[in-house]
Amino acid sequence: MPRVDRGEGAWLETEHGRLLDAISSWWVITHGHRHPRIIDAIKAQADQLDQVIFAGFTHQPAEDLARGLIAIAPPGLSHVFYSDSGSTAVEVALKMALGFWKNHGSPRSRVIALEHAYHGDTVGTMSAGARGVFNAAYEPLLYDVARLPFPTGRGCDTLAALEEAAKDAAALIVEPLILGSGGMHIYSAELLAKMKNICERHGTLFIADEVMTGFGRTGTLFACEQAGITPDIICLAKGLTGGSLPLAATLCTPQIFDAHYSTDRSRTFFHSSSFTANPIACAAARANLQVWREEPVRERIVGLGEMQEQRLAQFTGDARFQNVRRLGTIAALDLKVADPGYLAGLGPELTAFFHARGILLRPLGNTIYVMPPYCVTAAELDLVYDAIGAAAAKFCG
Repeated sequence: MPRVDRGEGAWLETEHGRLLDAISSWWVITHGHRHPRIIDAIKAQADQLDQVIFAGFTHQPAEDLARGLIAIAPPGLSHVFYSDSGSTAVEVALKMALGFWKNHGSPRSRVIALEHAYHGDTVGTMSAGARGVFNAAYEPLLYDVARLPFPTGRGCDTLAALEEAAKDAAALIVEPLILGSGGMHIYSAELLAKMKNICERHGTLFIADEVMTGFGRTGTLFACEQAGITPDIICLAKGLTGGSLPLAATLCTPQIFDAHYSTDRSRTFFHSSSFTANPIACAAARANLQVWREEPVRERIVGLGEMQEQRLAQFTGDARFQNVRRLGTIAALDLKVADPGYLAGLGPELTAFFHARGILLRPLGNTIYVMPPYCVTAAELDLVYDAIGAAAAKFCG
């Protein structure tokens, strides 16, 4: 296990040499490692206030960030709740949804989720995610959810199942447009909009888990934009600070906030963390929003998507691959192997092969995906795709 000593741009420096970070260090680094504006903001805030309890107190970085998030979020999301990871952002969302129905005196408590979904590693988020070897040991702790078939084609089976499940459900939670850990499965913005419409007709809350998809990964700031929808609750983390520090935010509509706002303390939204709205992390996120406002980030995202598409083209029609696909800055393709899936035996061998060539790729079993920071250059991407071609030659002949 190599020790990493330094990061800059799209590169990591280890004790054994440099690695091109082609997965943004688990999808968190957006603008590149150690972006100067974000690092300067961290240093400046550390000289003023490092940490304070966020119960009964507030501070400027958290207030500025909340206003900034509301300004860029899908319209109608007007309240911000801070936590410290993607898992907790989703856990907060699920608790908000259940609290909403309890405080309205309704018996709704069932959650709906997509097949293959991943939403985190807390008990609540594991319950909403796909069941398998990674959470089998914790099965006694997990609650039952209504599981929808993953939408393929026109998604008729998915929509029909949702139509039935949404009649008495508390909430539907989805990773909009693309499932991350579940295998980089992509579905259309049209289907996402139809799912939201069904939820609206049945009064079911709609939770968008944009922990991975947020901050530009799918080609727009938030994936929900492409469907023209506003979720009732949206979950943000990973790229919120540009990937520099752990921080998460769960945004909701006034209706959800109002359901918990009361002099009756039994209606309170009871969730807290020691490091809620840490000032240094909030300062980093505030600087990240400034980068989005003042630098050509959207242009970089468009350019990266085009570069990904051009390089993927060489594998379209290649018999060694299947399901060559792209969404925004995310590219993925599946190596044809006898034992496909997340636990494919080839996965660890591929990871080691790429590392030996100076590339940080961490395939999901036989699914190779490329999700680099937005600063990556064409020449750097060529190194990544040369390595993918070499891996196919080695492992598939």
